[in-house]
Amino acid sequence: MKYKGAIFDMDGLLFDTERIYQKIWKEIAAERNLNLDSNFIKAISGTNGSNMCHIIENYYCVSDGTMIIEECRKRVEQKLSHYVPIKKGVNTILNFFQEKDVSMSVASSSTLKQMKANLQTAGIYNYFSAIVSGEEVKYGKPAPDIFLCAAQKLKIMPQECFVFEDSENGIKAGYAAGCFTIMIPDLVKASSAIQPFCTRIYEDLLQAEQEIKAYWKM
Repeated sequence: MKYKGAIFDMDGLLFDTERIYQKIWKEIAAERNLNLDSNFIKAISGTNGSNMCHIIENYYCVSDGTMIIEECRKRVEQKLSHYVPIKKGVNTILNFFQEKDVSMSVASSSTLKQMKANLQTAGIYNYFSAIVSGEEVKYGKPAPDIFLCAAQKLKIMPQECFVFEDSENGIKAGYAAGCFTIMIPDLVKASSAIQPFCTRIYEDLLQAEQEIKAYWKM
């Protein structure tokens, strides 16, 4: 099958921003005399909406996680207002898909405002035909809604789309949507439990582009 669409997660996949989020989550926890354990990174990555709220409420011992989430997003937005660190291989793979007329989308749990700002600051906004925020779907990752929405906006069947993700929640969402799931681990390595949900696992987007290019010639 020649794939017609490519859907990218944003934080930790296109941009090296997941470390910024984790640093700020820890800062906010420290201000409350809390220490987040190592499971927090895996639990929170790729989530949004009620799922994220429940995780925050559990780890921060609060009845409503909304205020903490908004504070984190506010601090991240401020840090990324002038510079967004781009991940290895991003421009290479975007150029490759553009040359092959593969339609591209970004599907992220971040807000639409932050997504647009990051893509524009990094200079890659115009590569994408569609941008889908977690705000637009009822259920966030690991539910498939965001990737189904992205495929619909691209007017392509989910089965004809690559999904690039760094988080296990994102991979499960792409798998449930029926997409070709490619994991590029960021802060958390691919566990043995997630590997059955991954069609491929690569070190970075540059390695992914090289192997996809080889496949395209077949």
